[in-house]
Amino acid sequence: MKQPIDKPAAYSKRWSALFLLCTAQFIVIMDTSIIGVALPAIKADLGYSQSGLQWIFNAYVIAFGGFLLLGGRLSDLFGARKVFMWGFVILSAASLLAGIAWSEAALNAGRALQGLGSALIAPAALTLVLSKFTDPKEINKALGFWGASAAAGGSAGVFLGGAITEWLSWHWVFLINIPIGLAVLFYSKKLLFKGSTQKGKVDVAGAILATAALVLAVYGIVSAEGAGWKSLQTIGLLALSLVLFIIFFVIQKQKKEPLVPLSIFKVPNLSSGNLVMALLAAAWIPLWFFLNLYLQQTLNYSAFNSGLALLPMTIAIMFLMVGVTGKLVAKFGFKTNLIAGLIALAASLFLFSTIPADGTFLVNVLPASLLGALGMSLAYIPGTIASMSGAKPEETGLASGLVNTSYQVGSALGLAIIVAISAAKTNAVKTTGAADMVALNAGFQTAFFSAAVICIIAATIAAFSVKALKN
Repeated sequence: MKQPIDKPAAYSKRWSALFLLCTAQFIVIMDTSIIGVALPAIKADLGYSQSGLQWIFNAYVIAFGGFLLLGGRLSDLFGARKVFMWGFVILSAASLLAGIAWSEAALNAGRALQGLGSALIAPAALTLVLSKFTDPKEINKALGFWGASAAAGGSAGVFLGGAITEWLSWHWVFLINIPIGLAVLFYSKKLLFKGSTQKGKVDVAGAILATAALVLAVYGIVSAEGAGWKSLQTIGLLALSLVLFIIFFVIQKQKKEPLVPLSIFKVPNLSSGNLVMALLAAAWIPLWFFLNLYLQQTLNYSAFNSGLALLPMTIAIMFLMVGVTGKLVAKFGFKTNLIAGLIALAASLFLFSTIPADGTFLVNVLPASLLGALGMSLAYIPGTIASMSGAKPEETGLASGLVNTSYQVGSALGLAIIVAISAAKTNAVKTTGAADMVALNAGFQTAFFSAAVICIIAATIAAFSVKALKN
């Protein structure tokens, strides 16, 4: 039975609370990208292999995506504010472990724990955002700030990672979370509602099954390039992952208090909206990943200058999400904007798929990146609204956990698959005797083209499966 807890009809501190929650979203997304530039320094200090470096990213993303459903469920059961604060306690402690890591195992453990903390923070934070705004115009504006903070976190991670690694050391790309986390914890009780609670049990077994299935799927795809797609290892890992997912859904159907009540998939737009968000992430994250590589490895930008080159796209996203997207959603509805955004993002990726090895920033990067910013700005918020538009108040924690899970799983699997496709193209071009730079750039072009195809698929699903409900 749901137990309501104090929630004033007009909450005077809601915009201050929104700033706090957007800070949390900023940190959660920043932690996925801040380590990129620091990887060479970490490799030199801790003795990582080249292939092992990817697990500094994957350990975080897999734990994040794997435990998001649990985070959403805990938010519904124990109250969003309490789970939000638990998440920051774990994230801050994990950041300390990662920052003082003395070995590869210690750093990977720290990153996984950071992912667990973020998995508690993200769905609770989104639930708290939605609980503080009742006017549709304010909701759209609030979600605009929410989306902009995510975009800013992704870009700032690249920029700050370069600056911190160059001026301080790689340790501080993790330690920077601690003072921010402590400040968030200090202000949480002052600015955030306790939220609502429900009586029920936590499906820990379900969370473990879901996470194990995700880990095996991502590891199988990531390691397929070396082991071979037809190898026993790759086939075995993916098959085992599928079996665990099937067991997970069978158990969820039979349990009285499952991690994911399957009835929630009857909510209008939830299934199609989550699928679109997964595909959006599977296209957007590779765009950032390969554009950064193109700037550094093809145009020979430094890590710091590469971060600067990505700032126009980030600034455009922040401006559009905060000042434009909400108004467009209010006027045309989330479905129209979602489709338009996915098409614009696909067009941007198609432009990037033609980038030459001797390209320039002004001609080959800036126009396509700004078009991509427009696409992401139009798609991200409407996709989130679509995924949660039919959820009941007592289901918002689970629904937000699902949409965050879809996005993180899409980013992890999408990046792993497109990296494998890009590497295969590069190796194929090398066999023809082409120069290394030409072969590398051919791999980048194929990566962007693959991401564009994913966007077109997402736009098609949105057009035929997402219903234009009132938002």
